[in-house]
Amino acid sequence: MRFEGSYTALVTPFDKASRLDEDALRRLVHLQLKGGTAGLVPCGSTGESATLTSGEHRRVIEIVLEESRGEVPVIAGVGTNATWKALELAREAESLGADALLVLAPYYNKPTQQGLFEHFAAVAKSTRLPIIVYNIPGRTAVNILPKTLARMARACRNVVAVKEASGSLDQVSEILTLVPPSFTVLSGDDSLTLPMMAAGARGVVSVVSNIAPKQTAALCRAHLKGRTAEAAKLHLKMFPLIKALFVETNPIPVKAAMGLLKLCRPEPRLPLTPIAPENLALVRAQLKAFGLL
Repeated sequence: MRFEGSYTALVTPFDKASRLDEDALRRLVHLQLKGGTAGLVPCGSTGESATLTSGEHRRVIEIVLEESRGEVPVIAGVGTNATWKALELAREAESLGADALLVLAPYYNKPTQQGLFEHFAAVAKSTRLPIIVYNIPGRTAVNILPKTLARMARACRNVVAVKEASGSLDQVSEILTLVPPSFTVLSGDDSLTLPMMAAGARGVVSVVSNIAPKQTAALCRAHLKGRTAEAAKLHLKMFPLIKALFVETNPIPVKAAMGLLKLCRPEPRLPLTPIAPENLALVRAQLKAFGLL
């Protein structure tokens, strides 16, 4: 499986009582398919995976698989700080029919680079699915160093890509100089998608594509086809909206935007709280400026 283009990090919609809203999730999947997204990534950071029960985690993946009907790959999020639990989640996602896994670096317990390598090697050994490593040190408190990532890529045949969200273009460049040519780098920061693709990344696992799937896909497609001026124009047009979607902790602002667009309820699940009024005004203004509202 070759990963390139725009993959949507799906939000998990909840109802007024903070229960999984299955109907809204089904609608969101169809919106993404209509918008031309290259793939769907449920149960990641944007999907509030850390607050989902085991049953909800399974159900979200089931629904996304049911509604996508094989039209695009489904990359199931496997985010936990216990290796045994990551193995369980990986096996479950494979049994449900997921096409690939997005495996988060363990959070809170701050493993060494050797610990990171052994964690991902254990997950890779437990499944036949392709694995996208998820490096987001701002949430996990550990940075998967380029040398460690390259070691994983060479030692584990099914570790095939990274969602790189360190925020460092230098790190992206170093990764690309060290990993095998077949290994794929995907942006984990919407505002850096185009700069990362200019360095050699092949796409993005995107937050903004929850509300602008066509535009995000078009940006990636334009750059991949060598239409760099078109891609740059789309990047600059989307940039103010992207910045507004990160004015508070993700996914608070994107859920607020989706509430304004009547796509799902805007509330995240505690410990995340609804967006502040002044930031909601900013999100509304950028939705209007972008032509979505």
